[in-house]
Formats: sequence, structure tokens, C-alpha cells
Amino acid sequence: MTEETKFLEYKSIIEALLFAYDAPLTLKEISRILEDLDEHVIKKCIYELNAEYEEAPHSFQINDVADGYQFSTRVEYAKWIKRLYRGHIPSRLTQASLECLAIIAYKQPVSRSGVEAVRGVNVDGVIRTLLDRNLIRIAGRGDGVGRPILYATTTDFLKYFGLNNLTDLPRIDELNDLLKDRNIDIEEEEAEEMDHSLFPKPQTPIFERDETE
Repeated sequence: MTEETKFLEYKSIIEALLFAYDAPLTLKEISRILEDLDEHVIKKCIYELNAEYEEAPHSFQINDVADGYQFSTRVEYAKWIKRLYRGHIPSRLTQASLECLAIIAYKQPVSRSGVEAVRGVNVDGVIRTLLDRNLIRIAGRGDGVGRPILYATTTDFLKYFGLNNLTDLPRIDELNDLLKDRNIDIEEEEAEEMDHSLFPKPQTPIFERDETE
């Protein structure tokens, strides 16, 4: 078998793996399956597959998500996919849940009282909902009185929003657009009416991430 034939076979196998798996596959996982295939070869395969999808063109691509690779549809088809799922989602995240999720994303790790200090209301029920959806997780305990539980976002949060890692989080003023674009189970009318006072401009200290964390 020639090197070119092997490469074409690797491309087909990688394409099949990503198509069959419902979560991002890391380079290490793909390499293990392909008997320690060099990760640079895997990246080249993915690059060429995406180039082929672009040239065809296809409605999907392979994205770098949550430190792995996963198939996803192109953004220009989002409105059609939203129509497909409209009415089929059994429960929706409320505006309160979205606002709470945003605070946790930008302040993590953060305690319940830390979230309440921003929202000004009790968030016990909202925290439970986000935990049930696996969008946030318990990240440890704080050093304050009573050692409060700290919360942070999960890998599922990254996958849902199509982010590779937390450094890819958008600016605060872009967050609402991301929430709507990723169809995070909120009515479009609610998204348009979201209280922007909870999302101050990036220079506002309360939402600045500590780079030393």
C-alpha cells in the first residue's frame, strides 16, 4: 500500500469515527484508535476533509471543540435547524437560567452567593437546573465563612456553544448573540428582552476574569 493510499484510508477512517461518535474526539483518542498514528497526520487529514467539504460545498464541517474534533452544521443553516427543533424541545432554559449561566461562565469558580450578589435574587432553583443539564459542575469549596460550594462550567457547556476552551468565551456584549445563535432553549422573544443591565461592558470589574486563576 502506497503512502498516498494509506493517507486516503486514514482520512476515511477519521471521517467515520467523527461521524459515529456523538462527542468531540481528541487527537490522542483518534491516534490510539489508529494505532498511534502521528497527530500531525491526523490534523492534516482533518484539514483536507474540511477543504473538501468547503469545495463541494457541504452543509457541515469538522470543528475544533472542547479540545477535540466534532462534526457540526455550518452557521448559515442555523435558522433551518432551529425550525426543525422548534416545538420538540421538552423544556427550555429560562431567562434567569441564562443570566445565571453567563455569570458563572465569566466569574468561575464562583459561589451561589457570588451569583446572587450580581442577580439580586435567590438562585437555588436555577443552580439545580444548570447542574441537572450538566452545564455547570461543583468545582470545589471557597475559603470564606462556611466554605461555600463553588461552581464552574462543564465540557458540555463548551460543546454546546462550540468553544474549544474558556479563553474562547466572547466579550460580554457578544454573549446574547451567542446564546441565540446556539439556540440554548430560550424563546427568541425572551432573548431580545433580556436585561442587559446584568451584562455590563467588558471593563466592568465584576465580570473581569482573573488571569491568575
